[in-house]
Amino acid sequence: MVEIQPIRVEVEREADGRILASVPDLPGVMAYGRDETEAIRKVKSIALQVLADMIESGEDVPEPLKVLFAA
Repeated sequence: MVEIQPIRVEVEREADGRILASVPDLPGVMAYGRDETEAIRKVKSIALQVLADMIESGEDVPEPLKVLFAA
């Protein structure tokens, strides 16, 4: 498994018991999981896809996440 540390993830439990993980540096990037581990894994996967799409379309990557793409 690859650890992706620079992506900050916030986790919270919904009233119905589901776990919601979100990436504050990428508004709208969130995922539900049965447990914290699953929610974090899903949201990191989504975040990486969003970042790849941003780079491909020439958009600026949010400053806290630029370390992921430093050469």
